Amino acid sequence: MTNLIPDRGSHAQSASEAEREPTADEVEALVREYDSESNFRKLVGPTAVLVTVAAVMLSLFHVYTAGFGLLNEVMHRTIHLSFVMGLIFLVFPRKRAAPDAKIWVESLFFAGLYLYLLYEIATWLPASTVRTVFIAVMLMLIALTLPFNRRGADPEKVALRDWIFAAFGAGFSAYLSIFFKYIFIDNVGNPPEPVYMMGLIAIVMTLEATRRTMGPMLAYIGIACLLYALAGPYLPGILAHRGYSITRIINHLYVGTEGIYGVAVGVVATYVFHFVLFGILAQMSGLGKLFIDLATIVAGRASGGSAKVSVVSSGFFGMISGSPIANTVTTGAFTIPLMKKSGFSSRFAGAVEASASCGGQITPPIMGASAFVMTEMLGVPYNELILIAIVPACFHYIAILLMVHLEAKKLGLMGLSKDRIPQFGAVLARSWHLFVPLVAMVAMLLMQYTPFLAAFWGIILTIVFSYVPLVMHSLGNKTMDTSTVLTPPRLVRGFEDGAKFALAIGAACACVGFLLGMTTLTGLGFKFSAAVVQLAHDVAGFVTALDFTGLLSENGMALFFGLIFVAIACIVMGAGIPTTPTYIILASIAAPALTEFGVPLIATHFFVFYFGVLADVTPPVALAAYAAAGLARSEPMTTGTTAFRLSMGKALVPFMFIYAPSLLFVDFTWVEFITALLSGLLGVLALSAAYIGWFRRDLVLWEKAALTIAGLLLISTHWAAILAGAVVVLAILMRPGGVPRRAT
Repeated sequence: MTNLIPDRGSHAQSASEAEREPTADEVEALVREYDSESNFRKLVGPTAVLVTVAAVMLSLFHVYTAGFGLLNEVMHRTIHLSFVMGLIFLVFPRKRAAPDAKIWVESLFFAGLYLYLLYEIATWLPASTVRTVFIAVMLMLIALTLPFNRRGADPEKVALRDWIFAAFGAGFSAYLSIFFKYIFIDNVGNPPEPVYMMGLIAIVMTLEATRRTMGPMLAYIGIACLLYALAGPYLPGILAHRGYSITRIINHLYVGTEGIYGVAVGVVATYVFHFVLFGILAQMSGLGKLFIDLATIVAGRASGGSAKVSVVSSGFFGMISGSPIANTVTTGAFTIPLMKKSGFSSRFAGAVEASASCGGQITPPIMGASAFVMTEMLGVPYNELILIAIVPACFHYIAILLMVHLEAKKLGLMGLSKDRIPQFGAVLARSWHLFVPLVAMVAMLLMQYTPFLAAFWGIILTIVFSYVPLVMHSLGNKTMDTSTVLTPPRLVRGFEDGAKFALAIGAACACVGFLLGMTTLTGLGFKFSAAVVQLAHDVAGFVTALDFTGLLSENGMALFFGLIFVAIACIVMGAGIPTTPTYIILASIAAPALTEFGVPLIATHFFVFYFGVLADVTPPVALAAYAAAGLARSEPMTTGTTAFRLSMGKALVPFMFIYAPSLLFVDFTWVEFITALLSGLLGVLALSAAYIGWFRRDLVLWEKAALTIAGLLLISTHWAAILAGAVVVLAILMRPGGVPRRAT
């Protein structure tokens, strides 16, 4: 990839070059660099035609089933995964054309594990010609996982290895579809031997697809789950269990809906795919540009208006996109140069866009794949979930807007000039038709129609209403943009892109099925929860023993430290894994620990979800921030650090709805809701001022420390702590103000 970040030792770059909007090629290069889910090959020739046909067929399959009825669970999920696994190895390139030592070590580790699993299943199978052929095929697949490359090989070209992987990747799911009656009806509970052979192929191909699309981290977690199930009798203490044979593990993971075809893949196949496709088509029809125009109208005139436009437009765009990196590069291509021209530093401009874009996954009505998984895991209807998510999403954007506002006031920056702000009437006249599909879809969700049916009509209406500019143009209205019409060629491209953007999350969720399957098989979730609860009580006991005032209770401190441990786990795991797998993993094994403290289940899931989202701006692996740094031409690590600092205000929010579930409309009382709302807003303001270091004047070190402590007190449920925190915050913030500093 071309380096979009200038050498800090070079002075040749002009100000206009630094502030110009990035080209489409530069944006695409950033997406390919930082968003593994979008790192597609540039295919040509017959391969490109085949991939297009298969991707469009996958999209049409989901559109049809959304509108006219789903298949049974197993059949629907196996058909979906057949296409997904087959396409992954054709669409996504191998990570490096010339593998280094690290890639070799990683590949040898995976190959060694595959050989061990093959040995286990081969010793169980009776001697036969089929067994011999199976061993030979598996040895070939294992050899192909090693990073041997032909000299001068181009990773953009589909190699023979990729075709073989694509065939076996599609084959293990297609096998279940084709022989559905034989496996699930005629031999229910007693699968024939070929099922176990295909099950081992499924494990290998799922791990390889995950490595190719997501990197090795999630695949390592899948392997750890397999080894945990196998090694149970040899583990110490609370981790020990009876242990399971490879045949029992394969049966649990491959046959039925407990493992690979479990709730995670089910949610992607039933809900997520449709909303990804809707988001792609809506953006192609011009909705992304409309969101930026509306954000400019709403926030452009305010102090630091360019940065507030970034926040608001990211919030709007998050309504149709659950990807923080896609949100960052799509809106940031316009807003980051605008912020730099307005006087914000490159580092701050990139950090604002990254921090704001992470909110898309918690912004109704779409919220990303995690929200649909949450509905399945909690049994909460989606229309209720999007209402529950409103307050957390509002707090997210209020926190970042406060940070931006204080930074703008600190630097003395003004809003955008009048000529840069679109006229609302003109925007509405040329773009009114774009609201229809979105409003119809949201209305159907709120009226308790199924999410996939709402998405179906959203897709259909997006296609139909994209032709409004063409109709109006023919009637003499030349103000509408006819380039956004979803003509047949553009619609084919939209269906193809929609399928491609759903591939990586499909592989990730299949791999997460390893953890879900082994959790139900071994009771891993209960063991992890017990360990977290015990550790939290041990630390709480130590702290309360040092409390000479007697104000701290062991149960209260145990809850606090339990939250801290789970939050750290979310951030650490989210540093190498996308939000949806992070949420599924931690909701399965960590969230139950919080319920041991009496926290409502939905609050624990939102806590995990929220902190998993923040991981995208948490160094050292802050991918959204690094993508923004490429657009801003700033240093990636300092941009990531700044984005993390800008997120500290909203890091308080998950603790708020643990201590005050009324914010999620759980155990609702007006007194708790209003108290938590006001104290939460004041707490977010306190932390924002502390981390920006300014409120009407520069704040000194002791004031920042006092505001931080007071902000933490404001999330308490005790009136004395809330009053003490409020007094401290108001006393510091109400002191006389100073003179704003000019930007340098």
